[in-house]
Amino acid sequence: MLDGDESRSMTSDEFQQLQSRLPSLWHSFDAQIDSDCDILVIPSLSLDRGELLKVEGCIHYEERLLFSLMRLSNPRTRVIYVTSVPLAPIAIDYYLQLLPGIPFSHARERLLLFSTDDYSLQALSQKILDRPRLLDRIRQSLRPDRSVMMCYNSTAIERDLALKLDIPLYALDPDLLYWGTKAGSRQIFAECGLPHPDGSELVYSDLDLAQVTADLWARQPHLKRLVVKLNEGFSGEGNAILDLRPLGDPSSHSERIQAICQAFPQMSFQGHRETWTNFQGKIGHLGAIVEAFIEGEGKQSPSVQGCITPMGTVEILSTHDQILGGCDGQIFLGCQFPAAAGYRLQLQELGLEIGKNLASKGAIERFAVDFIAVPNNEGKWDLQAIEINLRKGGTTHPFMMLKFLTNGDYQMDDGLFYSQQRTPKYYVASDNLHRPEYRGLLPNDLMDIIAHHRLHFDTSTETGTVFHLLGCLSEFGKVGLTSIGNSMAEAQAIYNKVEEVLDLETQIVNTRSLLPISWKCR
Repeated sequence: MLDGDESRSMTSDEFQQLQSRLPSLWHSFDAQIDSDCDILVIPSLSLDRGELLKVEGCIHYEERLLFSLMRLSNPRTRVIYVTSVPLAPIAIDYYLQLLPGIPFSHARERLLLFSTDDYSLQALSQKILDRPRLLDRIRQSLRPDRSVMMCYNSTAIERDLALKLDIPLYALDPDLLYWGTKAGSRQIFAECGLPHPDGSELVYSDLDLAQVTADLWARQPHLKRLVVKLNEGFSGEGNAILDLRPLGDPSSHSERIQAICQAFPQMSFQGHRETWTNFQGKIGHLGAIVEAFIEGEGKQSPSVQGCITPMGTVEILSTHDQILGGCDGQIFLGCQFPAAAGYRLQLQELGLEIGKNLASKGAIERFAVDFIAVPNNEGKWDLQAIEINLRKGGTTHPFMMLKFLTNGDYQMDDGLFYSQQRTPKYYVASDNLHRPEYRGLLPNDLMDIIAHHRLHFDTSTETGTVFHLLGCLSEFGKVGLTSIGNSMAEAQAIYNKVEEVLDLETQIVNTRSLLPISWKCR
C-alpha cells in the first residue's frame, strides 16, 4: 500500500503527463476562427466554504463562466458546461442569441449541459466526482484527443477530476497554489523588486498574529491602520481593518501586543456577518498576514490581467480600475475598463514582470495582480502591489464578453481595446447591482424590461448592456452586468440608465402590489 506522500507523487506525475498534451491542443483551442475542440467548463468555486457563505447567491456564481458559450461562434467548437443546479433556459438562450454570425440552432446543437442537482456548498468538482454515472456521461460526451477542461479556480479536486476524465486541465497546477495566496504574492513581489506594503510572514494563531502586528507597528509607528488578511480570502472578503489610533501609544512591546489582542474583536471585518470568533477560527487552518494600510487622498485600486500559455509565453490581457465597497473599501463590487491613462502602461510592465516570474515557476492560464495607486506631489502615481489572483476573477467575465462580442483586440501600446472597426471600447461592470426591491424579478421579467427600454447590447453599434448572474435575481435581488460604450462617459451613462430603469420598474411593481384589488382590476 502506498503512503500519502507516494500517492500524491504518483498523482502529480500522472497529472504532469496529462498536461503535456496542452501545447499540441493549444493552437486549436485558442484559434479565433478554426478552433476544433471540446471545451469542458467546470465553474466550480472550490474555495473555503465559510468564506463562500459571505457571498449571497454564491452557487449562482457558477454562471460567471457563461462567457465560454461565446466560443461557440467557432462552428466546430463544442462546449460542455456543468453546474450544480440546472441553468434557466432563458439564460442560455440569452447568451446564444448574442453570438455573432452563427445561427442559434447551430450553436445550441454544439452545447451540452449537465447538472448535479445539488444546492449544497460543496465544490461542484467534488459533486461530480461523487456521481460516477454523471462522470461517465460527461466522459462519453468528450473527444479525448480534442478536449480541454476549464475551471474557475484549480485545486486538487479539479486535478482529480481531470485525471478521471483523462483530459488536460487548462489551469494552474494545484501544487503551485501558494503563489496565489497573500503570503505567496508578497514573496513574488519581493523577488520581482516591486513596491508593496510592509507586512508580516504567514502565521497560524491569533497570538502569533498579535506578535507580528506589534512588530510591524514598531517598524512603522506612524501607521494609522493595518489590514489583517486571511491567506486565502477572496474579493476582499477575508480582510479586516485594525485601527491603531484608539490604542494610544503603548510604552513597551508587551503592552503593544496586549493592546492589539484586546483590539482584534473590534476590528472592522469586511465579510458579510463576519465576527472575530469566526475569523479567529479560520486563522488556524488558512493562516493570516498583516500589512500596512495604504492611506491617501484620491487613491485608486487598479489591476492588471494576464495569461501564461502552455508554451510559457506571457500576454497582458487588460487593465481595470476596481470598484470597491464595504465600510473600508475592501470588497470588490465591479470594475471599469480600461484603467486610468496615468498608470495603465506601468501596470502592463509590472504585470509582465510578475507573469514571467509565475511562468518560471510553471504556472499557466490566467493571473491578475491588484495594486493601490496614490497620486504623489509630482502629478504622477505611486503603485503598490497588493495581491496576485491565480483564478478567473470578477474582471474575467466582462472582458471576455467584450472580446467575443466585438471580435476585437487589446493593444499594448496604449492599453486600449479596439473593435474590428478600430473603435476603442470601454465598459463599466459589476457582479453586485443589488436591491432588496429586485427580489422576485424572474429572468423573464428582466428580459421584458431590457427589451422594452432597449437596454440590451446592440450589435450594430457594439454598445449596450450584457447581463449575467441571472440566477441570483429572484431570490437575492442581485444581478451582474457589463455596460459597453465608445467612451468611459458613455459606458457609465449606459450603466446608470440600467440602474434607473430597474429601480423605476421595481417601484412600479411594488406600488401596484399595494393597491386594492378593485383598483388593480380597472
